[in-house]
Amino acid sequence: MNEKLKAFERLLIIMDDLRSKCPWDKKQTLETLRTLTVEETYELSDAILNNDINEIKKELGDLMLHIVFYSKIASETNDFDISDVLNSVCEKNIFRHPHVYSDSNFDDAEEVSKNWEELKLKEKDGNKKVLGGIPTHLPSMIKAKRIQDKVRSVGFDWEYKEQVWDKVEEEFNELKHEIKDMNKEKMTSEFGDLFFSLVNAARLYGINPDDALEMTNRKFINRFEYLENETIKKGKSLKKMSLDSMNKIWNEAKKYYK
Repeated sequence: MNEKLKAFERLLIIMDDLRSKCPWDKKQTLETLRTLTVEETYELSDAILNNDINEIKKELGDLMLHIVFYSKIASETNDFDISDVLNSVCEKNIFRHPHVYSDSNFDDAEEVSKNWEELKLKEKDGNKKVLGGIPTHLPSMIKAKRIQDKVRSVGFDWEYKEQVWDKVEEEFNELKHEIKDMNKEKMTSEFGDLFFSLVNAARLYGINPDDALEMTNRKFINRFEYLENETIKKGKSLKKMSLDSMNKIWNEAKKYYK
């Protein structure tokens, strides 16, 4: 524990030095750091998806620096400091884990998750509405899943997960109907409904839809790069190849990238 405290203290001292001596760090505000923090979060996400332990460690360090940075800026205006931040998250987690810090008992992670959402609604300073607190600028797919997780906590969910497929089929048929009329506004709306229902289906089957789509993105990139590289090896250009020729190489790529 002492080594961990020493490391954290070292970071706090470095932050003090940077804020007082570095022209760039002195200029930063809560607002200017925001986009940089978003970028760092995505870099951490990439490292996790790549299972790159060394990069995960480095990116966690970058995020930790940002947390200390925000706290340092806020301390200069007497709004809060790093101890307030840490104590706040400690108290929140103690309150939201009664099965750990009191006599409450839950049988599984599903019950813990439902109780977590109920406790959030009861918090003194929390938003009292079920869908309150969802960040406005969350990526749409992540936001859709978060919405569905929250409404599930108050019982607004399918009785049986298999029922969701009727909804998926319904939304798909509504989209096909609007495609016939080529009304872009209605088509956009129905595409959104279909995506939302598919996210719901993924959630019900324990699949993270964002992870699933990213897996497919990476698989497609690998297959397309194979297609591109094989085409170059043959001294040809993709732009001048027939679709049949490209599909032949694409099917080869599928053997390597599944």
